[in-house]
Amino acid sequence: MQASEIAPLFTRADGSFLCARWGRPIVPVVFGVTDETLRVIKGAFEAVVALAGHKMAETDPELGANLMVFFLTDWAELLDVPNLDRLVEGLAPLVTRLQAAGANQYRVFRFDQANAIKAAFVFIRMDNALENVPAETLALSQAVQVILLWSDTAFTDRSALAVADGTTLLRPEIASLIRAAYDPVLPSVASDPAHALRLAARLPKPD
Repeated sequence: MQASEIAPLFTRADGSFLCARWGRPIVPVVFGVTDETLRVIKGAFEAVVALAGHKMAETDPELGANLMVFFLTDWAELLDVPNLDRLVEGLAPLVTRLQAAGANQYRVFRFDQANAIKAAFVFIRMDNALENVPAETLALSQAVQVILLWSDTAFTDRSALAVADGTTLLRPEIASLIRAAYDPVLPSVASDPAHALRLAARLPKPD
C-alpha cells in the first residue's frame, strides 16, 4: 500500500486525519452470546492483538474490562444494561439515532490523557443481514475494526476481510498496516496526514 492508499483509512468524513492505537493491554468481555460463540469471538481478538504485537490481560486496573462487546436483537436493550449510561455518554440519544438509522453495529471509543485508546464499546444488533454471517467472520471483522481507530468510512467501499479457498481471512495489506501502526517507534496517536508516509515506509516491499 502507498501512503495515498493508507491516508483515507484514517481520514474521517469531515476531512480530519486521526490514527490511534491502544495504549494499554486489552481486556475483553462479551455479552449476549453462547459459550461456543464466546470462544470464537475471544479467539479472533487474541489473533488480531497478537498480529499487532500488542498485549491482552486478565484485568484493567482502572476499568476492569476495557473492551466490552454487546450482542443484542433490539437497540433498546442497551438502555437496560446497568450503569452503561455512565460508561457511554449520551446513551439514550445514541439509541434513538441507531434505531432511526436502522443500524446493525456501532463502536464507541474512550481515550487516555495521551489520546491513545483506553476503552472501546462494540454494539452489534443481530438483524437478518448479520444473522447470515458466520460467527468467525463477524468476530474477525469486529476485532480488526477495534484494534485501531479507523476512519468512519474506512471499510465502506471494501471490506478488511477477504475469502480464500472458502476461508475468511484478513486482507494481507490490512494485516501489515496493523503491524506497522503498532511499531513502538511510532506515536500511539497521530493527527498529521504525514503519518501515512511513516506507516507506508514500514510495510513489506513487494518482490
